[in-house]
Amino acid sequence: MFVAGIQAPLVWENPTENKLYFEKKINLLPENLDLLVLPEMFTTGFTMNPEKVAEKMDGQTISWLQKIASEKNFAITGSLVIEENEKYYNRLVFVHPCGKVDFYNKRHLFALAGEDKVYVVGMKNSIILYQGWKICALICYDLRFPVWSRNTENYDLLIFMANWPITRINAWDTLLKARAIENISYTIGVNRIGVDENQYQYCGNSLIVDYLGAEISKLEKNQEGIISSKINKKEQEITREKLGFLKDKDSFSIKY
Repeated sequence: MFVAGIQAPLVWENPTENKLYFEKKINLLPENLDLLVLPEMFTTGFTMNPEKVAEKMDGQTISWLQKIASEKNFAITGSLVIEENEKYYNRLVFVHPCGKVDFYNKRHLFALAGEDKVYVVGMKNSIILYQGWKICALICYDLRFPVWSRNTENYDLLIFMANWPITRINAWDTLLKARAIENISYTIGVNRIGVDENQYQYCGNSLIVDYLGAEISKLEKNQEGIISSKINKKEQEITREKLGFLKDKDSFSIKY
């Protein structure tokens, strides 16, 4: 599978400008792409003002994503602010070329920024099926909680999308590789760059790592651009069978 992620500056609470930006970048992507990953809250930046920017699942951004996925014949995923039943969610959507939409609500809300005060916590970690791959797609702060991303479902690809600040970027780099190593899984991390309305700085460091934690595509600090790589599920399966580490994992249950 050929995967890519866009490392981008985001215009604060401006879905129109952000979608125009991503459209230009998407038009430069190779035609044989299978999956594109966008940052967390890619239409707005990491806002705590959901009432200003929230959309519905039948809103403009979902329709925009479905149109791109259909025309380009690849899946596209990112998170945005969704309103549902008068509640707000930091929701990851995974849009298939056929128009089907899978979604995941962020489980670990970032209390340091007050995210837990304005968004509703997710209660389910779902596995997305796409082109014969089982994909676990999570959001930013989820990266710090290894139990939530533990590979109990034998998934093949782990994705994190983020607005991860420069002050803690070493943790981003280290934890992405740790999640790949402990789960023996290809892992993609897509982070934004630039400065937001709250003067938080983001430097990117988006990367794709293989199932042993080796970097196979990376963008350096503050670099606008695209990470991409072909990933091979068969090679990963051979390594998992050879090493057998996942067979020795502890069993556990999560209390909600």
